[in-house]
This record gives sequence, structure tokens and C-alpha cells, in this order.
Amino acid sequence: MSEEAMTTPIGFIGLGTMGSAMAQRLAEAGHPLHVWNRTPGKAPGVISAGGVECGSVSEVLDRSDIVLSMLANDAAADAAFSAEALSGARGTLHVNLATVSIEMSRVLAERHRAAGVGYISAPVLGRPDVAAAGRLNIVAAGPADLVERAEPVLALLGKRTWNVGTDPAQANLVKIGVNYNLIHAMQALGESLSLVEHGGIDSETFVEILTDAAFTGSAYVGYGGIIAKRAYRPAAFPVELGLKDLTLAQEAAAELGAELPTAPTIRDMFAEALGDPELSDGDWSIIAEVIRRGPSAA
Repeated sequence: MSEEAMTTPIGFIGLGTMGSAMAQRLAEAGHPLHVWNRTPGKAPGVISAGGVECGSVSEVLDRSDIVLSMLANDAAADAAFSAEALSGARGTLHVNLATVSIEMSRVLAERHRAAGVGYISAPVLGRPDVAAAGRLNIVAAGPADLVERAEPVLALLGKRTWNVGTDPAQANLVKIGVNYNLIHAMQALGESLSLVEHGGIDSETFVEILTDAAFTGSAYVGYGGIIAKRAYRPAAFPVELGLKDLTLAQEAAAELGAELPTAPTIRDMFAEALGDPELSDGDWSIIAEVIRRGPSAA
């Protein structure tokens, strides 16, 4: 990477668990980094690595050539990147790393176009430890020149960037589809672990057999271990965001005319987990506990 690329002023909006891991990596790589989070002082590691905390999204946009964001949901992205916030940012490129609906992606793309601000979607695949190591998979979509402009920065965060189209909403659709697969993987793990546990089989041994013989991918290895050990806390990806992603899949299916026959059943599991104080603060894979305890506890 050129010296010029390494000194590009970067902005980062949203310093939750994932956002702070990515922002800290960018700061440690030597980029001048300006950050904003709705709750100030959320990520001291980013500041100690050289990030400068700003008082508003507009300030970050004003000071940065490329701004990345990692916000929790549609409402947060809509509020942060309002027409007012974008009004003085002409020429800046915004790279949205978060999982938002295809409808919100279209709204944001049009809002940025009207303000003269570049916009691409680049949702990421991986948990916070993967983000910190710069080993994410990144799914990008948007105008080709803007994706190319963002690539040197994305290369610091991910091992591969998948360019899936020129419409930013296409990247969000891919991410929604990936997360829907992950939800099913967690459901399958919950059901199979419950089955063998009822027969006296050790959960961790079963997951070791499963992931060595048949399912070697990170979803089964990572979530299999979490579910077998019941290691749901601290939550890297909380239940409420899992339900959000399931909702995005159902909304996308409704718009595109696709069928998701099992989605209502899985939705009931997320709703039950969210409504139970013993489960609601766990990782989204804690839906396995709803399966484990069976209908008698519902």
C-alpha cells in the first residue's frame, strides 16, 4: 500500500463491539482517524491508538476523505446520515459496513447522491476477533470507481472483498442471505445438541465430531463451541440484533417474492429468548437454550 493511501484521513461512525475493533485496526495502521459514537467515550482503545473523537457525524465527514460506519440498524443509519449531516460533505466517500435492509440501502444511496457524497455498501462477515485481526470477508456493491477507491482501506480490514454489483442494496441482500444461513446453522446445532444430550452424550465431544467429520466451516466450529459450552456471554452479537437480521430476511423475501417457510418458527424462538431475562442478554446463538429446554418451559 502506498504512503499516500496509508495517510488518507479516515472517519469511523459507530464504536460498538465490531466497530471499535475495526476502527482500532485502522488507527494502529497509521491512518489519521476521526471517530464518532452516539455515546461518547465508548472505545478508549481506539483513542489510545490515535483516534480523535469528534462531536458529530458532520464533523467526521468534514475531516475525512473516506468515512466508514458500523451502526446497529436502519434507524441508527438513517439518523446518523441525515440530509443535514451530509450537506457539507461533497466529495467524501461513505462506506456502510453494517447490515441494513435493502430498502434503507436504497434510501441512503439516493440521499448521498443528492448531497454529492459517494456511497457504497460493504457489510462484513465475521466476529470481533476476526475484525481485530483484519481477516473479515467483505461484501461490497456500488459504483465501480467508488469500490476501487475504498479497496485500500477495506484491505486492512478483510482478507477478501467480494464485489457483487453496482447497486449498494445488492451487498446488503447478500449479507442478509448469509445471516439467514447462520440463523439456520444455530438452530440445527441447538436441535442436534439437544438430541444427543438427551441420550447422555457430551456436547463438546459431539461438536468436535461434527466439525471434524462433516461441518468444518467457521459457523459450526465457532457457534458449535459457544452452544456446547453455553458460553453466550459477553454477547459479541446480541439476541436483539439476531431478531433484526431475521426480520430483514423476511422483509427482503416479501419484497422479492421468495418463500422462507421456517422463518416464523425461528422468529418465535428469538422472541422467547428476548422475553426471558435469563436469555435476553446473551449471544444470538442462545436460541439453542430455547430448543434445549423444550415446550414445557415455554
